[in-house]
Amino acid sequence: MVIPQKESLKRSFDDDNSDEEVLEKKVKTDEPILCPYLDTINRHVLDFDFEKLCSVSLSRINVYACLVCGKYFQGRGNNTHAYTHSVSESHHVFLNLNTLKFYCLPDNYEIIDSSLKDIKRVLNPTYSDAKIADLDKNSKQSRAIDGSMYSPGIIGLNNIKANDYCNVILQALAHVSPLRDYFLKESNYSKVKRPPGDSSFILVQRFGELMRKLWSPHNFKVHVSPHEMLQAVISWSDKKFQFTEQGDPVDFLSWFLNALHIALKGTKKENSSIIYKTFLGKMRIFTRKIPPLELEESQRNELMNTDEYKETATDSPFLFLTCDLPPPPLFKDQVEENIIPQINLYTLLNKFNATNEKEYKTYKDSFMKRFEIRKLPPYVILYIKRFTKNTFFVEKNPTIINFPIKNIDFGDILTPEVKALHPSTSYDLVANIVHDGEPSNGTYKVHILHKGSQQWYEVQDLHVTPILPPMITLTEAYIQIYELKNCEQQATKV
Repeated sequence: MVIPQKESLKRSFDDDNSDEEVLEKKVKTDEPILCPYLDTINRHVLDFDFEKLCSVSLSRINVYACLVCGKYFQGRGNNTHAYTHSVSESHHVFLNLNTLKFYCLPDNYEIIDSSLKDIKRVLNPTYSDAKIADLDKNSKQSRAIDGSMYSPGIIGLNNIKANDYCNVILQALAHVSPLRDYFLKESNYSKVKRPPGDSSFILVQRFGELMRKLWSPHNFKVHVSPHEMLQAVISWSDKKFQFTEQGDPVDFLSWFLNALHIALKGTKKENSSIIYKTFLGKMRIFTRKIPPLELEESQRNELMNTDEYKETATDSPFLFLTCDLPPPPLFKDQVEENIIPQINLYTLLNKFNATNEKEYKTYKDSFMKRFEIRKLPPYVILYIKRFTKNTFFVEKNPTIINFPIKNIDFGDILTPEVKALHPSTSYDLVANIVHDGEPSNGTYKVHILHKGSQQWYEVQDLHVTPILPPMITLTEAYIQIYELKNCEQQATKV
C-alpha cells in the first residue's frame, strides 16, 4: 500500500561534481504521485555488503543503488550515471545509500512507501535497548528471502580468497555479549572524535555495521560479506593483514583489539574503552636471570646474590593468555601410526599459578619467569601456542586439549589472596577457534554458542552446521574465549 506523499515533493538535480551541488525545486500538486515501478524491484539481487562505489566512476560521493539490478551509480540529476542507467536500461527505482531515501528516475521524485522498509532494514539494521537485551534469550529463527531459515548471529561470512583467519575472529567477537551490545547501538560510539586526517574510526564504523548485519533478523540472505570491514583492516594495518594471503588469527586478534581500543580513544586506564572493560586482566611477572652454566657453583652462588641476578617483579596488563603446549612425541606407536598426545587444560593454566617457572632464552642470556594473575577479566581469551617457527619451516603441535565446555574454574590458579578479591571465578566457553590441516595450507573454523537456543554451531566461512559439545573438545583448539558466569552483574556496564 502506497502512503500518500506530502503536498510538495522535492526534485533534486545532482551533477557529477564532488561538491554535489543540489538545485531544489518544489513541485506543488493536489494529487499524490504514485510510483508505478515498485513491482520491478528485485530483492534477490540486492547486496549492500560491498563498498559504496559508483560502478562507472568508482566515486564514493552521492552513490545510489539501482533496486532493479543491484548496481551502484553516482548522482541522479541529468547526465549522471544513475540517470543514464535509468534511461538506457529502463530501471527506475533507486536508493540513496547515504540518506536512505528512495527515488524514481528519470522523473526524479522521492518515493515514500511503507513496503520499502525491509530494504532499509537490510542496509542499516537498528536495535532498541529492549531488542539488544533480548538477544541472548531469543531462540526464534528468521526467514531469508529465499525461504531458508537462520538464527540471528549464526550466519556465514564470505571467504573472498584467504580471509578465513579474519572471519573466525569476527565471528567469535560477535558472541562476546558486552562487546556486541556496545557496537549494535551506533550512538555508543558515533560521537567519538578523532584528530583531523585520522581514518582509524572507519574501523570502528565498519565493525559496528558488520555486528548489526550479523545479528539482524531481517537479512535477505543467510550470509554476510565482510568486504567493507576487511578493506578498513587492510587500510588501517598498512596492508599487514590481507584477504588474499593467509594470516594468523592471534596476530589479527591482538592487532584488532588494540586498534579498536585506540580508535575509541582508549587510554591505559582500565575502563577507558569497551575493549578494556571486557578483556583486560592484570598479571605480575617475576623474572630472575640465570648465571652461566659454565661457571663453578661458588661463582654462580656469588652472582645470585648480586642485584643483577635477583628476582624482580613487574605488573603487566593482558588481553589474552598464552598457553604453551608440551613438545609432541618424536616416535610412532606399534602400528606405525602417529601418536596424538592429549593434555588437560588445567595443566596448561598452571603456567599462571605464581609457582611454576619457565625458562626463556635470548641470544645472550637466559631467564626464569613465573606468572601470577592478579585480576581476571569478564572474558578470558586463551591462545594455545600450536606453531613453532624456525629458520626453515613452521611446525604444528597436534596435541589435543581436554577442556570443559562449562564451569571451568580459573580460581584454581589464583593465589588465596587474589582469589578472595574475585566473587566468582567460574567461566563458560562461548567461542572456540580451531586450525585444521598443515601449517602452510590449513584452514580455520570456529565453534560458537547461540545462547538463545543453547545450541553450538561450527562456522567455517559460509558453512554453518550444528555440532554436539563433546565433538568440540576433540578438535585442535587454537583460540578460546571464556565468559565469566553472572558476567552482567560483575562486569562494568556499557
